[in-house]
Amino acid sequence: MKFLLVPALWAAMTAPAFAEKLSLDAISAYLNGIGAARANFTQINDDNSVSTGTLMLKRPGRARFEYDPPEAALLLAGSGQVAIFDLKSNEDPVNYPLRQTPLWVILEPNVNLKQRDMVTGHGYDGTVTTVTAQDPENPEYGSIQLHFTSNPVQLRQWVINDGDGGSTTVALGELKRDVSLANSLFNIERLKVLRAPAAED
Repeated sequence: MKFLLVPALWAAMTAPAFAEKLSLDAISAYLNGIGAARANFTQINDDNSVSTGTLMLKRPGRARFEYDPPEAALLLAGSGQVAIFDLKSNEDPVNYPLRQTPLWVILEPNVNLKQRDMVTGHGYDGTVTTVTAQDPENPEYGSIQLHFTSNPVQLRQWVINDGDGGSTTVALGELKRDVSLANSLFNIERLKVLRAPAAED
């Protein structure tokens, strides 16, 4: 499975009739204000299989995706890296620089979608505002399409398209904000040590 580094399905959502297209400034302010948050998620993978789990965010720079069984995987973002752990083995995780994945758009310290020509699409279907963004200097890293509802502003889904043509959709449940999340939850190196096999005598 190409966890989040690699578009698909989302249930239609109702919204008040007075909802309108969200500005890039409003979306940037919302993302910058998330801080620590938790939500359940449903992930549609590139092969159309479905995974579920719990997402924890601690901006800037940190995210944790805990997958429900039968998936035996954990994805951590922290210290500028993204690591994918196979919980069935003691192997080291697969690592990527966070800046080389579209997740950096959500996790960077100061989200400003109007800067650096990073937004390639900004649409509205009468209910949902959609923003597509990528690193303008490195479009080969892929793009992220963010879906928001308004009144109040809420992130509902994102679709990550990787540079190889693969895609993954993550639909969020209620994003519970201002939760308490320990920094250790996002510490890749700490988890490596905890999972390392004990040294033989």
